[in-house]
Amino acid sequence: MKTQELVELLARRAGPVAPRFVQRRLAGAAFAGLVVATIVVIAGPGVNPQLGAMGAPLIQKLAYIGALALAAGWLTDRASRPGVPSAAAAASVLGVVLAMAGLSLVTLISAPAGQASSLLLGSSWSTCPWGVAFLSLPTLGLLLWAIRTLAPSSGRVAGFAAGLLAGAVGALAYSLYCTETSPAFVLVWYSSGALLSALAGAAIGSRLLTW
Repeated sequence: MKTQELVELLARRAGPVAPRFVQRRLAGAAFAGLVVATIVVIAGPGVNPQLGAMGAPLIQKLAYIGALALAAGWLTDRASRPGVPSAAAAASVLGVVLAMAGLSLVTLISAPAGQASSLLLGSSWSTCPWGVAFLSLPTLGLLLWAIRTLAPSSGRVAGFAAGLLAGAVGALAYSLYCTETSPAFVLVWYSSGALLSALAGAAIGSRLLTW
């Protein structure tokens, strides 16, 4: 059988794909994962009672996490499609991180003498990445399941992107409990947790998403 005949045979009963099918599937998985992670936070350590009083620092933190989630979502969308370039989406992820790095550097430089280390480490640096990574697990599982029904060119890349998105979702849920607001802390330790999730996604995706 010739290649063109095989393609025609496979596509014979294929109907049109619904508009934004991939985006809606990925967004649904991310939202469901966020709901589960939020329930875990509420049922476990609980929401920080001072959350509403954090003001601008909290908005700053959430803006970074939200921007990272949007960029990682774009990267996941691109990586879930066969042969679709994802360089621009990857650059957007890097841009978000670099913007936060610039803000963190300014904060550290302008900090009073002796306070830079506390701005970087806070009081929970050793547990934050693991908390973010743990809360990312529901979203990671749902995203990998969703991507498995698609056709990524590289399971490892798609898994990494999905893990990064899941990490951002986990970070959003974790921020409901966390009391840290320093840009340097958020950049290093929240991002580390998201990276752990991304590495796990890449490892799983290399096996689960290969076709």
